Amino acid sequence: MECLLCIRRCFGMSGQTRYSLVKDQLIPKVILDTTTMGNDVVIVKRGHRICGTGGAITTTPIVQNKAYFEVKVQQTGIWGVGLATTNANLSSVPLGVDSQSWVLRQDGTVVTENQILHTFNEDIQESDIIGVTYDHIELKFYIKNKSIDFAVNGVKGSEIYPVVYVDDGAILDVNFTNFQFDPPFGFDRILVEKSLL
Repeated sequence: MECLLCIRRCFGMSGQTRYSLVKDQLIPKVILDTTTMGNDVVIVKRGHRICGTGGAITTTPIVQNKAYFEVKVQQTGIWGVGLATTNANLSSVPLGVDSQSWVLRQDGTVVTENQILHTFNEDIQESDIIGVTYDHIELKFYIKNKSIDFAVNGVKGSEIYPVVYVDDGAILDVNFTNFQFDPPFGFDRILVEKSLL
């Protein structure tokens, strides 16, 4: 019965999601990429929900100077949120074990190259919103619109993508446009490269 409930929640059979059709038609979509994801990942809700086991990056890299996105913890388990290159192993969790991914994990640790860079001392619960900013210098995380007062420096790669991963029943919803919280000053949604021209 618990497994059935998990599947129902993953496919969004409880609760409703708001969509702006006019806005979606005008702005090219940034969603989770079903062609660049772990082998056991399930992506649903029009590319905005991840469940199963593994990770996924978005359909577009971060090209502008100051980008913001949000992730909602729909169901706890093992999960992570952050940035990665296309060289990250998205079939293996957790991410953050190599130099290709930089993530905040469910236990409040910020990790890259299998090294804990920072530990956030507050529990992250179901329905919490994690904000992520990146300006090609610093990667920062916000929990319920409050900065964790730590920035990751040294994120390197020719193209950097938002990344999320899940395991052990975790479900995450990603949000790239209609934010729960206002982005920090100067930051905005991720722009698709052709929309920058």
